Amino acid sequence: MKKPLILVTNDDGITAPGIRALIRYMKELGDVVVVAPDGPQSGQGHAITIDNTLFSAKIVVDKEHGAREEYSCSGTPADCVKMALQELLDRKPDICVSGINHGSNSSINVIYSGTMSAAIEAGIEGIPAIGFSLCDYSWHADFEPAGDIIKKIVSESLANGIPKGVVLNVNIPKAKKEDIKGIKICRQARANWKEKFDKRKSPGGKDYYWLTGEFELLDKGEDTDEWALAHNYVSVVPTQFDLTAHHVIQQLNGWHFDQ
Repeated sequence: MKKPLILVTNDDGITAPGIRALIRYMKELGDVVVVAPDGPQSGQGHAITIDNTLFSAKIVVDKEHGAREEYSCSGTPADCVKMALQELLDRKPDICVSGINHGSNSSINVIYSGTMSAAIEAGIEGIPAIGFSLCDYSWHADFEPAGDIIKKIVSESLANGIPKGVVLNVNIPKAKKEDIKGIKICRQARANWKEKFDKRKSPGGKDYYWLTGEFELLDKGEDTDEWALAHNYVSVVPTQFDLTAHHVIQQLNGWHFDQ
């Protein structure tokens, strides 16, 4: 029997430690092909390149521990998945895994996440997909405690299937392996960012800005991803790319648009 074909991508770039760890884990489960950005693309959301050219190159990052094939792409994470499916893969992947992201993509962060947008792009194409993030922004983060958990989640997803129209958003707490209590299926916590722009002047006297902010958790529920992570659980949130607020349709139908 053929091994499952696993498409690996990310938003931190093809040489980031997180994706290199993910490749090692996925090689234990299947045949791995990597298509990932040639540099950092964090916070790109579901952006795609429509006003510039795209470049892709087959490369070798780690001859011993790398994938069967690896391609760098000049575009966004969503571009990488589109390029993989349309141009680079010899067959449809059995699953797409994105990450491991350096930093959290829980709660409202999923909206901005390039990691999750790559997974969502695969989901739109009918491919089971998962985004993995570790709640540690350090370039030198320790991804090893997450290894067995990631392999378990991917194995279960391959065995059971992910429902159509659903993509899994998995966040892993920054903790030692023995301190991670388990996996919780959660809902996305209600939260936002209290943002401001730090205005500065360049040496030439020109104004410029840095976006800053503080994460504000507005949700006290114990069934959320933020609660799970705060209590050293891995959070798994089933997300969907159908953004329709179905529960509001009946209410809007009661409005008098025709008067």
